[in-house]
Amino acid sequence: MSEERVYWLAWSQIHGIGPITLQRLQERFGSLATAWQASPIELGSVEGFGRQSLEKVITERSQINPQQLFQNHLIKNPNFWTPADPDYPRLLSEIPSPPPVLYYRGIINPQENQGHFPTIGIVGTRNPTEYGRHWTRKISSTLAHHGFIIVSGMAAGIDTEAHRSCLEAGGRTLAVLGTGVDIAYPKQNRPLCEQVLKQGLLISEFPSGTRPNATNFPRRNRIIAGLSRVVFVMEAPQRSGALITARIANEFVRDVYVLPARLDDEKSHGCLKLIDGGAGVIPVDIEQLLEQLGAIPQLDTPTQLPLWQPQTKPLPESPNLDPDLAKILNAIASQPTPFDLIVEQCGIDAGTVSSQLLQLELLELVTQLPGMRYQRL
Repeated sequence: MSEERVYWLAWSQIHGIGPITLQRLQERFGSLATAWQASPIELGSVEGFGRQSLEKVITERSQINPQQLFQNHLIKNPNFWTPADPDYPRLLSEIPSPPPVLYYRGIINPQENQGHFPTIGIVGTRNPTEYGRHWTRKISSTLAHHGFIIVSGMAAGIDTEAHRSCLEAGGRTLAVLGTGVDIAYPKQNRPLCEQVLKQGLLISEFPSGTRPNATNFPRRNRIIAGLSRVVFVMEAPQRSGALITARIANEFVRDVYVLPARLDDEKSHGCLKLIDGGAGVIPVDIEQLLEQLGAIPQLDTPTQLPLWQPQTKPLPESPNLDPDLAKILNAIASQPTPFDLIVEQCGIDAGTVSSQLLQLELLELVTQLPGMRYQRL
């Protein structure tokens, strides 16, 4: 057992310490085991550690025995990876905010974790039209027949159609959950989760027993984007979490394609916005689609065109916000502000801040930048 994975778990249990801060700790001290022994003065030299956050970290760290925590954790969570493990998915290790702990259930394929098989993320609205369902089923099953691995979020609607069609075609699918891997959500997808366990993996950064919570799903979306070589947005209205997944995918230098639809179809207005910003269009000709996917460059190719164009018209006035939203908005400057700094300034737990930031993004009041930084519009 690698000692380092013990400390990835230990650090992940400290409130306010997110993936970005963990990356900084590792860079500063060379390992998280060394960082655990660092003095308050040494920790204070790491970006993101203010006086209040440092006091909380020192207090919580003194109450944790890493080895004992690890052994107790294994009782309910026997299967998980950390970035210190050789089987940790390579694609996730390359994003700016890799999950410190990644839980799984199902069939493992080590070669898949090393990026040797093509992965396609398929996302969209929870309330699709029959048109969206039809093309999701068609594309998912076709890709499965040709050896592509389908990644989605097990949500109702497009996600469900993508997973089910892939499985029915005999393919392999990865379902990234916003709950623990022992909980099926929504409940009607329990049989689908059971089937995934036989042909793929259930994945989550939340430990066993974690119930559905609105704050979990924005974090889930970055994992979908990170695990995917390409992301397909099948149907998405103007205010859709699928658009956030698409934007994150673009930041991770993944290709984004959308399903073309009617101009007067409100459930596809988000897709039209993505096309406006430079996203590709999924060709209805399957042979052409497979040809395009076969021509996708490697991940280290220079970045693609941005999905979002600069604003050319005045921004709408800010609506009346509830106190927590207003507090978070006021903590964000016109210059990029790190997520950890927002958490520290607001004095609100990281999960709630993440959920509220998603709402502010959907209201077009803030935008997320690479490296889990946010900027006020």
